[in-house]
Amino acid sequence: MSEDFSKVLFVASEAVPFSKTGGLADVAGALPRALKRQGCDVRVVLPFYRSTRETGIPFEPCLENLPVEIAGEALPATVLRADLGDGVPCYFVQRDDLYDRSHLYGTPDGDYPDNALRFTYFCKAAFSLCEALCFAPDVLHCHDWQTALVPAYLRHIYGPASGLFRKTRSLLTLHNIAYQGVFPPSEFPWTGLPDTFFSVGGIEFWGKMNFLKGGLLSAHVLNTVSPSYSREILTEEMGYGLEGVLAEREQDLYGILNGADYDEWDPGQDPHLPCPYGPDTLEGKQACKAALLEEMGSGAEQGRGPLIGMIARLTSQKGVDLLLEGLPEMMAMGASFILLGDGEERYRVPLEALSGEFPGRFMFRYGFDTPLAHRIQAGIDFLLMPSHYEPCGLNQIYSMRYGSIPVVRATGGLKDTVEEFSPSTLEGTGFLFEPYESAAMLRSVEKALRLYPDRKLVDRLRTNCMEQSFSWDRAAEAYLGLYEKLGNSPPPGPKKV
Repeated sequence: MSEDFSKVLFVASEAVPFSKTGGLADVAGALPRALKRQGCDVRVVLPFYRSTRETGIPFEPCLENLPVEIAGEALPATVLRADLGDGVPCYFVQRDDLYDRSHLYGTPDGDYPDNALRFTYFCKAAFSLCEALCFAPDVLHCHDWQTALVPAYLRHIYGPASGLFRKTRSLLTLHNIAYQGVFPPSEFPWTGLPDTFFSVGGIEFWGKMNFLKGGLLSAHVLNTVSPSYSREILTEEMGYGLEGVLAEREQDLYGILNGADYDEWDPGQDPHLPCPYGPDTLEGKQACKAALLEEMGSGAEQGRGPLIGMIARLTSQKGVDLLLEGLPEMMAMGASFILLGDGEERYRVPLEALSGEFPGRFMFRYGFDTPLAHRIQAGIDFLLMPSHYEPCGLNQIYSMRYGSIPVVRATGGLKDTVEEFSPSTLEGTGFLFEPYESAAMLRSVEKALRLYPDRKLVDRLRTNCMEQSFSWDRAAEAYLGLYEKLGNSPPPGPKKV
């Protein structure tokens, strides 16, 4: 890559293996390592959460009393360090009053009320860290609303004022535009941004402060985590109120499909599975199915029929409403079903009721369990993802590597990764439906289940799936190309608002 854009600081609110609530963590944990393999000097900065401490990963002291100013008050931080893998250093901003909590962003009862302060502080700490390390990044690569103030700080404060960031450019990656970081206007002074930035042409949004909007208007370049999602968010349905802002930046908006970490997600060497397997040893997948059903407390007779799985946060985005409406009919089709997920309490009670209505056939495990997620991917026949929208989606990519056939709604990254299977040509990797309706979902499920008795066709489809490759090295090359485009962006400086 060009030497002009070889130094990259990833600023993210979560990354595996240190912290995770969703796909952002998978990206922030894998993409920096792939960029390192491409020759980047890439570093990562994260908050030091309670769950990060509880991983048992060793952390080394790095800096004491890192100066971070909030509303004129110095609030020093401690900085720890660990290795992300492949020689990528990861720095952690430790302030227990802000980050030592049971959850990352809020409890099941709601978001933490001081999230504006928590992530304003984190964004400012990223600049203080660079100054303390004398690290002048060519690219500040930021992710979602939690770090969207970083491009605003670069454009309005640090870029114009500091020689260290004089040539720095910013990229803001959108993993889910529905989450925007909207706060009362009374909290704007914490940011330290110019008063003129609290305006319609800046961070102001219907009288409130919108972190993501401020980042969208300040970053040099924007991208989403799939090509289709980059087009969908320009529409009123999918833009969540920011479609007008995005239309202004459309020429700077790109879509790059996420990758998969095949070091972690590989059925041939997965330590969580009772039996490894590959395209030529699919009998191992049947052994995984039998073991999974036993683990979930289902009768052995269920192993002879089709097994559908779903691994998802329990939110409307993931299509849980469609699942609740359509599940009895899936049971009538002769399928068994495993659901692993946590999230909104309003879904937990009806799902638990269904598990009582269909004992041994609808198996619901509330919570998130990474080893179990691996065993589900290996043991199921079909993966269901009926998402209302899906910026990229990773589970369908993992399922294909595990020979589990995806049944997905044709939205965002799902339609960028899954191709409808044709029994006549033997091409394709799964089944898609488009209308966000339970009837459309059930038609695709029925099509998949009708195929199930034909073992020859099913094995061919499984092989098609397992031959797909969505590596992070491919995605990293695309990001390097996007970093190069930053060279044509105007230098950071005050934006007239």
